[in-house]
Amino acid sequence: MRVISEREQFPGHDGNQLAARFDRPEVGEPQAVAIFAHCFTCTKDILAAKRIAARLVSRGVAVLRFDFTGLGHSEGEFANTHFSSNVDDLVAAAKHLEGRGLSPSLLVGHSLGGAAVIAAAERLPGVKAVATVGAPYDPAHVVHNFGSNLDVIEREGEAELVLAGRPFTIRKAFIEDLQSQRQHERIENLGRPLLVLHAPNDETVEIENASAIFTAARHPRSFVSLDDADHLLTRPQDAEYAAEVIVGWASRYLGLEAPKPPAGAPEGVTRVSEADPAGFRQDVVAGAHHLLADEPLSYGGTNLGFTPYQLLAAALGSCTAMTVRSYARRKKLPLDDVTVDVSHDKIHAKDCGECEATSGKIDHFERVLFLTGDLDQEARDKLLAIADLCPVHLTLEGKARVVTRLAD
Repeated sequence: MRVISEREQFPGHDGNQLAARFDRPEVGEPQAVAIFAHCFTCTKDILAAKRIAARLVSRGVAVLRFDFTGLGHSEGEFANTHFSSNVDDLVAAAKHLEGRGLSPSLLVGHSLGGAAVIAAAERLPGVKAVATVGAPYDPAHVVHNFGSNLDVIEREGEAELVLAGRPFTIRKAFIEDLQSQRQHERIENLGRPLLVLHAPNDETVEIENASAIFTAARHPRSFVSLDDADHLLTRPQDAEYAAEVIVGWASRYLGLEAPKPPAGAPEGVTRVSEADPAGFRQDVVAGAHHLLADEPLSYGGTNLGFTPYQLLAAALGSCTAMTVRSYARRKKLPLDDVTVDVSHDKIHAKDCGECEATSGKIDHFERVLFLTGDLDQEARDKLLAIADLCPVHLTLEGKARVVTRLAD
């Protein structure tokens, strides 16, 4: 499903205009609406935010991701903000959506943004589920980034720090606000499903934070390890995996329906939509069914779905198994199970004694049938012969015609 990303702005906690992106499905009304809160000193356009938003949109969930006051393209002075103002910005974002008749039902937060969505949830009764990625248990955890500057802040009231290569002014009020948060109480009384995603080797927010959040939370609660990902999910495959998990988990609590075919599309249309312009991943929707197509990492993909030739092999294998099963059922043969292994390769035409082509390379599919049951040799031979009558087999060996045109 193609993502439409619209620029928006809305007043934050102090009236400054906050820059936002509203990502929504290309067609139809969204099934649900989510808000994404970015990490400390990050922006709405960080890779993890964009990929998680894109995956949610693919399942019909619109996403508002915005820059907190004083960050990215938002107005205001970062030096005048603190954790509580971030939470107020999140509530302002929800009110902005509610004013458009799009009340948010999912909050997703990355790092300190994860702590912020937990804090904001208690003020947003319409939210049905909360997901955090690499979040600290205690918002005050962020002060470990300040190092020796803590003494300067304590003594002089503020200090300029370089964080992620950029200068930021941190004031004493910022630290005092972090230290005043009652986060354990908020987690314990969240009162809605919580998903905790964290990387065991996260060097910015240690894995013990995830354990503490999970222990404090009440059911329904879920924890998913991000394995060897880094804190910012800078590798595309890590961001994609986190996005997939969030989408699958949230669908249960948001009541998401399977993707629908495009409006007005005739029965039998399969729509393939680019889901990752920076890579190769595609969303494939046919009727009520949905799957992913992709390429391996070695080809520049994220390896989160079938390759095109794997899909073709799957079509041949599944058609073969169905054809064999249909015949066995009709003839009342004692076939307990059928499994089909399909492999694909390119071979030289001259090596194919049964092929019309005599030069160049041709596609070569090999099927291996595994038949179990009390079958005599005659029955097995018949089922082997029937496999060649599979419609996909006949299509591949026939001369199919493909017509391509531009949409109006």
